[in-house]
Amino acid sequence: MAEHDFEPRHLETLDRDLGRFSALERASGYIARPLVAPGIALVFILLSGLAAALIFGQTSTTLIVACAAAIGAYMALNIGANDVANNMGPAVGANALSMGGAILIAAIFESAGALIAGGDVVDTISKGIVSPDSISASGEFVWVMMAALLASALWVNVATYIGAPVSTTHAVVGGVLGSGVIAAGMASVNWAMMGQIVASWVISPALGGLAAAGFLWFIKARIIYQDDKIAAARTWVPVLIGVMSGTFAAYLALKGLSNVVKITMGSALLIGLAVGILTWLVMIPVIRRQSEGLENRNKSLKVLFAIPLVVSAALLSFAHGANDVANAVGPLAAIVEATSGNVGGAVRVPLWVMVIGAFGISFGLMLFGPHMIRMVGQQITKLNPMRAYCVSLSAAITVIIASWLGMPVSSTHIAIGAIFGVGFFREWDAERRLKTQLRQAEIPALPPEERRRRKLVRRNHVLAIGAAWVVTVPATGVLSALIFVVIRYIA
Repeated sequence: MAEHDFEPRHLETLDRDLGRFSALERASGYIARPLVAPGIALVFILLSGLAAALIFGQTSTTLIVACAAAIGAYMALNIGANDVANNMGPAVGANALSMGGAILIAAIFESAGALIAGGDVVDTISKGIVSPDSISASGEFVWVMMAALLASALWVNVATYIGAPVSTTHAVVGGVLGSGVIAAGMASVNWAMMGQIVASWVISPALGGLAAAGFLWFIKARIIYQDDKIAAARTWVPVLIGVMSGTFAAYLALKGLSNVVKITMGSALLIGLAVGILTWLVMIPVIRRQSEGLENRNKSLKVLFAIPLVVSAALLSFAHGANDVANAVGPLAAIVEATSGNVGGAVRVPLWVMVIGAFGISFGLMLFGPHMIRMVGQQITKLNPMRAYCVSLSAAITVIIASWLGMPVSSTHIAIGAIFGVGFFREWDAERRLKTQLRQAEIPALPPEERRRRKLVRRNHVLAIGAAWVVTVPATGVLSALIFVVIRYIA
């Protein structure tokens, strides 16, 4: 009898214990989930350092190369987490791509761009900011590059955490500047190039914003505000897609393929013109078939821009991988060359260095990219396929114009500036139309509170991103200088 009395109480206690255990298990899983991505990233960093040590062989500088490879892998992860969002954010924000699709496409095309066409873009990073000749010993040059790489990686990591898309190129430039000044003095710095970089803080976003606003104005005037939107789209969408294709053909020739085959600006523009005309002719019947049965409203137009937007995101990712991988592997390649006794000469990029950069960017995108993709694509201003198309096209055109003028510009600043341009143009256009309607209806103007409520660009993001851009070079410079002092003291 006593045994039967005990059993229910025993089962109740067991149920409570199991309940506590399940709750603890769920809590542990919740706590551990945010640690999965950093754990995978740490494994990749350690494996990169180990692989570099095995490939480089047993020499007196193997440990230095292994440490540099680990830091380079860390930088590549941060580039993937921060920079790639500028290419994929608009497409995701416009619902033309799912988050998973964007990550897959970006990972493939970023890696392809880095491995196929990313090998010869490291000279400015390794030699253009601080003259290697002004640094007395190869060991000092190695510490300069290592401090720059670590400082820029740390800063981009912080920027990603707070949701600020920053230029990784400017981060590395600031890092090289800071440690280079401590190692060789102010006279070693190429101040003319630094002046151009500072000017690009304003020029890059301004050009991107103006170009994007101009394209959006054209689409609104020629298609959206027309009585028969579908008929207007059949005329102009093939032209716009042709312009996009030609622009990206020229963009890739200049920024990607030029690392494989030498291409002049004139040749790139001719390639773009030929591709643009061909694409325009091909797309006329395609758009005509695609537009059959569509209702005469703005929502129908989104269908016609979705595929071009996806293609443009993929092409931007290829060009980004071809160029911005240098931010991760430029200092690393310079360190490898310096440890071999080559300081100030041509910097050759070993294949294993490129692999670390390419895979690091892809892993960084997959593990940490969604946060920045959502911020860029959804939180600055509302995007649809037409607006996102304007962002992508303006980014490519602005880079081509900047290359023609010889200006060093940031793809990050251009893309974010284009998003701001689209948002501010929508604000201006909406207010202009509203004033016209109020005037026709003889209704008083809206009060200031209501006008503020109707703003289409989040001002807090404008201020935060602008501040991060301005702070990037000085912040990485100071951090790099401190790291260099510590490294030199330890070494």
